[in-house]
Amino acid sequence: MSLKQVPLHHIHQQLGAKIVPFAGFEMPVRYSSDLEEHNTVRNGVGIFDVSHMGEFILKGDGALALIQRVSANDASVLFDGKVQYSYLPNGRGGIVDDLLVYRISATEYMLVVNASNIEKDWNWINQYAPDYDVTLVNVSDDMSLFAVQGPLAAQALQSLTSAKLDSMDYYTFEKTDFAGYANVIVSATGYTGAGGFEIYVANEQAVGVWNAIMKAGEPYGIKPIGLGARDTLRLEMGYNLYGNDITDETSPIEAGLGWVTKFSHDFVDADVLKQQKEQGVPKKLAGFEMIDRGIPRGHYELADADGNTIGEVTSGTQSPTLGKGIGMGYVPTAYSKPGSEIFVKVRDRLLKAQVVKLPFVKK
Repeated sequence: MSLKQVPLHHIHQQLGAKIVPFAGFEMPVRYSSDLEEHNTVRNGVGIFDVSHMGEFILKGDGALALIQRVSANDASVLFDGKVQYSYLPNGRGGIVDDLLVYRISATEYMLVVNASNIEKDWNWINQYAPDYDVTLVNVSDDMSLFAVQGPLAAQALQSLTSAKLDSMDYYTFEKTDFAGYANVIVSATGYTGAGGFEIYVANEQAVGVWNAIMKAGEPYGIKPIGLGARDTLRLEMGYNLYGNDITDETSPIEAGLGWVTKFSHDFVDADVLKQQKEQGVPKKLAGFEMIDRGIPRGHYELADADGNTIGEVTSGTQSPTLGKGIGMGYVPTAYSKPGSEIFVKVRDRLLKAQVVKLPFVKK
């Protein structure tokens, strides 16, 4: 299958990005170094092109009812301009995908889904759609998405819009003027824990918006940032990555998503997930920091003190901010409590680690 390209592919090439296959796309993984790009976002401001993400528009009197049926969080509490994190249960105790739900109006919503799951999510939601008065439009191929992240993001972007960026609440959005274009979605969301905004634009506006952001951000040291730093940034915050930490085979309750599982409405898998929440689960996704020197990598075995395998690493890296190895993985519930001692098997050696409360990096 041939890989897709984001609309600004040529710009990333001009900027010297290393391009790699990711989720069916050719994506920039880094422009300089992962460490430099990570620190740019943590301490200043950087821009990610995440136009590979998927967007669905749901319109009609039944839009909310459909969302309530297929997603675990309670979207009825949303108001115009509010965003919600949620997930799609798969009907057998696992997760189709995690996603963001944007309420544009009482009869119009936007769902933002992971790039690797666009077709899968589209098919999943559409199998329920005939029961509701709703029209679905997949606009994924028509939209570009830029994530401008870091503590200086609001200052860097403010000259481009009349929206008051520094007073926008976390997980809200506005349809507003931006870089000379009308009706751009500016959202106070992101996947880095460093603060910032996500900008949704039509593909034909993408070059103009990217160039305007780069120019406006110049005094603040803005740099383009690749997927490598995006991964270390999200892991420092303990954010799940679909395909690694959550999958069709993982329980959302085991994955720590009980906080977005609301039983105030009936949704796919509600009964089984309620039972898990009430009775407890045999294993949990835990975050851990290395005590011994070493970097945990995906699929490394996790063990007890006697070397017995108790799980495996789902995500792991060397944390640039903490200067030590960090990771996540499913372990028996007894080992999931902060302070628990576990071991990572690295080339037949058992390296000591300690379970910690997420996020790894406190805001």
